[in-house]
Amino acid sequence: MLALEIGGRRWEPDIRRLSDMRELLCDTEWASSAEDIDLYYMYRDLYLSRADRSSLIEHNLRYDITIIPPRMLGREYVKTAGHYHPKVPGTDVTYPEIYEVLEGDALYLLQNEDASSVVCIAASEGDKVVIPPGYGHITINRSNRRLKMANFVCRSFSSIYGPYRDLRGGAYYCTKEGFVKNPRYRDPAPIKWVDAPDDDMLRRFGFSRTREIYSALREPRSLEFLTKPQDHLSLFDGILE
Repeated sequence: MLALEIGGRRWEPDIRRLSDMRELLCDTEWASSAEDIDLYYMYRDLYLSRADRSSLIEHNLRYDITIIPPRMLGREYVKTAGHYHPKVPGTDVTYPEIYEVLEGDALYLLQNEDASSVVCIAASEGDKVVIPPGYGHITINRSNRRLKMANFVCRSFSSIYGPYRDLRGGAYYCTKEGFVKNPRYRDPAPIKWVDAPDDDMLRRFGFSRTREIYSALREPRSLEFLTKPQDHLSLFDGILE
């Protein structure tokens, strides 16, 4: 039932459950007593063909799909756990990521590690959202529809979840009453709302709203900004403005 069929293969997900997320939620009273349930499904390292698989490995890339069904977690909308990316070895630049909304609507809540910059991007089907170096991110589904999204990321690192867990979530929680500040953050910046990148901005990265990101595997060198961001820093100028 949970398997996803891609390229003639069936892929089973890694499942994020409530028991993995209780300490990250706004509504702690609800979280402490709620029955353990599935929250979202992560299908990692996908490919359509053996040639694509070889290309992904050769260029140090990974393609994933995540599905987040609509759900309330007490008074808070369902969300991902949130994570940061490590620095590229030998540099002070962290790995970026690109997301694409395939179905539904998403809120991407980005923050740098001291929450002196907090950005929210609303995205709908066809939108692409770039997570630039220096930012962690949470994805929120506040709609009543399933959210399905894809991403490309460098395959040679592990995400960093600790800072979000230490502070019991991001700087803000998205609730039925709106965004609520997480009291464990001393003085987070106000949320800055930013539009999803338009076609002019996406062209910098070789993408458009009308073409799925997976097609970039035809020219995988165009995705080098994900694996060697230190060589492409100018691409990220203004991406969160």
